[in-house]
Amino acid sequence: MKLQHLVLPVLLVVFLASFTLSLSHDIDVHRHHQETPAANNIRVGYGGPISSPSQINHGGHDNFDDSDLALAKGDGIKDDTKAFKEAWKRACSSRGRAMLFVPNNTYLLKPIKFSGHCKPDHLTLRIKGTILASPNRSDYHDRTHWIGFEDVDNFRVEGGGTFDGNGRIWWKNSCKINKSLPCSAAPTVSCDVPRMQKLRVANMKFRNAQKMHVSFQKCVNVIAFGLRVTAPEHSPNTDGIHITGTSNITLRNSIIATGDDCISIVSGSKNVRATRITCGPGHGISIGSLGAGNSEAHVSNVFVNEATFSGTTNGVRIKTWQGGYGYARNIWFENITMNKVKNPIIIDQNYCDKKKPCGEQKLAVQIRDVVYRNIRGTSSSEVAIRFDCSEHFPCRGISLRDVVLEAAPDNDDHHGRDDEVEASCHNVTFHTRGKVSPSCS
Repeated sequence: MKLQHLVLPVLLVVFLASFTLSLSHDIDVHRHHQETPAANNIRVGYGGPISSPSQINHGGHDNFDDSDLALAKGDGIKDDTKAFKEAWKRACSSRGRAMLFVPNNTYLLKPIKFSGHCKPDHLTLRIKGTILASPNRSDYHDRTHWIGFEDVDNFRVEGGGTFDGNGRIWWKNSCKINKSLPCSAAPTVSCDVPRMQKLRVANMKFRNAQKMHVSFQKCVNVIAFGLRVTAPEHSPNTDGIHITGTSNITLRNSIIATGDDCISIVSGSKNVRATRITCGPGHGISIGSLGAGNSEAHVSNVFVNEATFSGTTNGVRIKTWQGGYGYARNIWFENITMNKVKNPIIIDQNYCDKKKPCGEQKLAVQIRDVVYRNIRGTSSSEVAIRFDCSEHFPCRGISLRDVVLEAAPDNDDHHGRDDEVEASCHNVTFHTRGKVSPSCS
């Protein structure tokens, strides 16, 4: 193969960042902490060829040239989708190890899906530029995704580049923004992305997603760090990082400021660790919602440590619908700072995101063994701790240890009352250790 075969591919690989970065099964990233030398460093971009010997380490693997680079304009105006498709075919069919490098240009992409069973032993996508979503809504015939991919093993995305979902055209046509409009789908996470092994996402920026920004679906052993995820505070449904059906995932050292949950963790997820997360604005870190439509849901072994919430509507939240079943259990929230958070600590087993009230049902997702430890800061509402649990399936084994929450300064919600916040606790069994304020009576 000639150097061109991986040049263009570089672009295609960029697909993953598809805003909704979806990943899947059997990913063993914890063995992936050490940098693995890439055999071919491929530079992608519109223009000059690779000339520096330092950019390529031949190592007995395929060589490529860059004659196909002209297919990618990289001006942020002309459509580069075709170039990415061709690049992906070439990259996926190469052998050995490959470094895909996208320079500091802007590449406009329509919805695209990349399929794998690729041949390279290791594939790294290093992005310096910006991948920009098409602003033309008519381009999105399948509104389930902007960019999707599947069956790619030993994959890394890094480099400090940006994935821009160009979401404003979708937000203004959302029924959550314009109540007179019917609710319709918007491009979101890439669904059903199975059979990925060894994935790491590092030091990337995601902004202005049409809907969710980054989604890990049906994954095992994932590590993501140094992410910066941003969208306006009132952009609808723009979750930062969405985790579903995923186990053994570590998120760390990331800043998330969006119009919805900073991190959402839903059914089928277990062994989730989120450390040193800065959240706000947004809706906090949420487990759920779970049990919608009388469905079964299971979430377990979630550990949130060293998080800071500023100006969010929620801090750490567990939310479930009535009528569902299953469990959310063994959950730890510790070493957390709240700055003017509306609902710092909340469990809501009566969650209802409907225009009309949801009817009472006897089934509920069981919530148990939840620990809140060393949580401090201020609440912007009068109720700083709220446990609204099911009468039929009460919350059990709730532990509060060294939790101190106070009223935020200049809190208008108090309407002249003293600067005391309170706890509201229904159908919950709990115990406390150390100083806990406010406390359930």
